[in-house]
Amino acid sequence: MRPTRSEAEAAVDTLLRWAGDDPAREGLIDTPARVARAYEDFFVGYGQDPLEILQRTFAEVEGYDEMVVLRDVRVTSHCEHHMTPILGRAHVAYMPDRRVVGISKLARVVDAYAKRLQIQEKMTAQVANAIQDVLEPKGVAVVIEAEHQCMTTRGVQKPGTTMVTSRMLGMFRNSDATRREFLALIGHSGGLHHG
Repeated sequence: MRPTRSEAEAAVDTLLRWAGDDPAREGLIDTPARVARAYEDFFVGYGQDPLEILQRTFAEVEGYDEMVVLRDVRVTSHCEHHMTPILGRAHVAYMPDRRVVGISKLARVVDAYAKRLQIQEKMTAQVANAIQDVLEPKGVAVVIEAEHQCMTTRGVQKPGTTMVTSRMLGMFRNSDATRREFLALIGHSGGLHHG
């Protein structure tokens, strides 16, 4: 059963005390409530159905069958291992087969998966698989580039390190030319290969 807001705030209070601070001091009095509200924003994806987001499609495309690419979708997620931010961008593409979806829906699908506790590899696959399952296009490509605060601010502490993950389905996996075109459109020289 999901804890109440007051239980969540009490947990934050405990963490503040565990860290060595005094939750009763002026600067921290409202922190438990603020953190609970922030978590509602950070993890709103648990209440969203990415497959439902993609349901409204358009068939009147005048025969358009070329690549649709949405570049530089801001990604803000949280690492499921340390609950620290994952900050980056996603590039999403698909080759339509009879129908297209509004581009804002692609960004919303990225957000629906990003606004959960995640690992980047799983998030990349989830976005691509959702688009493939609902739109049934000729192919889907997703590339996510992100900096993980669990690695840059703690542990090995390597700021500026970016992780790149990709998921290629259909034509993007099977056609070198299609994959190269996508990578060129998002500004990659072609370093992502799939067999």
